[in-house]
Amino acid sequence: MTASEPISEDKIVYFGVININEKGRTVGAIDIWRSVITKELFCEEKRLGILEIADNIGMPKIDKGKKWAVAINKNQVGKDKWKLIKIIREGRFRFIDVDEETIVKVDVKDYRIRDADWWNFLVEDNVNRSIEITAQENAK
Repeated sequence: MTASEPISEDKIVYFGVININEKGRTVGAIDIWRSVITKELFCEEKRLGILEIADNIGMPKIDKGKKWAVAINKNQVGKDKWKLIKIIREGRFRFIDVDEETIVKVDVKDYRIRDADWWNFLVEDNVNRSIEITAQENAK
């Protein structure tokens, strides 16, 4: 590139999807976009049967030090079993459950939920995969 050429602007491009399956049936998906320059990920959850527009329009940002993850409730079924979250690396973590009212408090170590009722997987490790959420074994 020469000094007279303009610096190209960053672009957000579609990067992939994670299909969320329960007992072999798709119950939702995570759409993933990525910045061409910074490689930053942007995610949006899609629930089967939910047609409402998301609260945040555009590409949702994530705070530095957090990662996109999918939290799975071991005690629920169907579309209420999972939620896209922005997880911390370590410590006590709070997020709002799928019902948009219940506050969930869990312990996290190395971006992994340590709780009897919840488990999670990271989006960045599972792009373009189908994840069976009835068991923890198939997520990276």
